Amino acid sequence: MPKPRNVIVAQSGGPTPVINSSLRGVVETCRAMPDVFGTIYAGYHGIEGVLQEELLDLSAQPAEEIALLSTTPAAGSIGTCRYKLKAKQAEDFERVVQVFKAHDVGYFFYNGGNDSMDTAHKIATLAQDIDVDLIATGVPKTIDNDVGGGLTVGGEFKLIDHTPGYGSTARYWALNVRSANEENAGSCPTDPVLVMQAMGRKIGFIPAAARLADPHRELPLLIALRESGLTMAELADAVNDMLRARGRCLLVISEGFDVGAHSTGSGRVLGERKDSFGHTQFSSSETTVAQVVVNYLNEVGLATRGAARGNVPGTDQRHNMIYASTVDLDEAYRVGRKAVLIAAEAGSGYMSTILREPGPIYDVRYDKAPLELVANSERSFPQAWIAENRLDVTDDFVRYARPLIGDHWPSVPLVDGRQRFARLAKIFATQVLPAYVPQALR
Repeated sequence: MPKPRNVIVAQSGGPTPVINSSLRGVVETCRAMPDVFGTIYAGYHGIEGVLQEELLDLSAQPAEEIALLSTTPAAGSIGTCRYKLKAKQAEDFERVVQVFKAHDVGYFFYNGGNDSMDTAHKIATLAQDIDVDLIATGVPKTIDNDVGGGLTVGGEFKLIDHTPGYGSTARYWALNVRSANEENAGSCPTDPVLVMQAMGRKIGFIPAAARLADPHRELPLLIALRESGLTMAELADAVNDMLRARGRCLLVISEGFDVGAHSTGSGRVLGERKDSFGHTQFSSSETTVAQVVVNYLNEVGLATRGAARGNVPGTDQRHNMIYASTVDLDEAYRVGRKAVLIAAEAGSGYMSTILREPGPIYDVRYDKAPLELVANSERSFPQAWIAENRLDVTDDFVRYARPLIGDHWPSVPLVDGRQRFARLAKIFATQVLPAYVPQALR
């Protein structure tokens, strides 16, 4: 029988409330198969940790701490990064191979979105090209739900139905819009308009989830996706129409909404800052879409007395465990577990995936998709799911997204009144290679 090979699992990109549930799924499944998998390491802060030979020993962690990963949000346990391996970075690829060989790594699991699946694909291809015995497998996650391409002619998502992380952020918005409505209903004589900015650089799944707060359309709610194509003047007209009809208005707007010439007032174009993946960083801009829209609405005037106000949630959209979906938590664990089974049974070059079964009752199956198809695939929000007035989403979207937010509160353990998160001991593999600085950081 072949000797068990060691494992590296790592994460990349923005975190989610359920990212560690997938990590738990990987670790516990590897532990259950000691004849296949040896020591389990985490690349500390993603592929950067692999490049710098910073390998956290997960096999040395107590089972209790690994179990607590399921209700530990964000990426604090093993870290994440936004470092992308590009084709021209030959030294980086050579270093990854050196680290794998030095620590007898035969399995690599990378948890992330489009760019992370691209990295996993490149490593799988490199290993095959230079005849290195390595199995690389992707584990999907992203709150944006933008992995895997668009709807088929039959109205299904072919590669993956939805990504772990999205259901929890959707639930965050469903619940927060309900609370915001209560506040707005009371304060509307002076603050009749509340503008709420949702994450989503260039895809509308997160702001669309606001409709889950009000599936029967009883609230004075407007939803402006980046894909809506509305001008600021059209947006203001719609808000004022709602004010005339209902006396108040809740507007959920995408952080990537095109405000046109109405920018920061400082000469900087809104959303000009980029991360190392090349993605716009709206949350670090000098101002926000919500503030620009609030200023514009107040300048052109409202149809009722009072003023517009803004509410801009930050990264709590992707790290708030209390709002996490229990469906999302369970699916994230299962997709991590499936990735290990794929690696053991099918070999390299796949991503574990979630596919929805047909029929009116929500059910999914876990399968695999080739990394070469997933890598850098981008999903657009279906135009068919944008309402005719371009300020709402259709019932088809509601039927798609409603099961993902679940029906129960997550059970998060408290100790002395505070959340008890996993606390992994900083036990690292002994470094045996010379120190290395990743190419893009020099």
